[in-house]
Amino acid sequence: MTSFPVNLPTQLQQEAQRWATNQGISLEQFIIWAIAEKVGTLSQPVDDPRFPGITYRCGASGTRVPILLGTGLRVQSVAIASQQWGLSVSQIAAEYNLSEAQVNEALAFYTAHRQEIDQAIAAEQAFESYNV
Repeated sequence: MTSFPVNLPTQLQQEAQRWATNQGISLEQFIIWAIAEKVGTLSQPVDDPRFPGITYRCGASGTRVPILLGTGLRVQSVAIASQQWGLSVSQIAAEYNLSEAQVNEALAFYTAHRQEIDQAIAAEQAFESYNV
């Protein structure tokens, strides 16, 4: 294994040491584990090649959020408009200034990734109801 010196800010080092101690490992093992986890996450394919008009962006919480490419509009917004509000494809397209092809692709993506998107919708609704 190659040795690599790392200078950590004091507060970060103390926090990492606390987590390492909680895990029952050394600080060095914790740092290797954290880097391996991050590299593994970044190595995963981000986009679903079946849906070229959908990409992911990193949300405020650090979670990946599927959006319509070039719009910033979340796929879950299109799913909510269709599933909960009962809007048609043409109504959603008009509401969000999209083409019907974009709406259809977002809805197809939602169908293929329903569990992931439904969990995001439920988490957001729970957060909103908690903060009201």
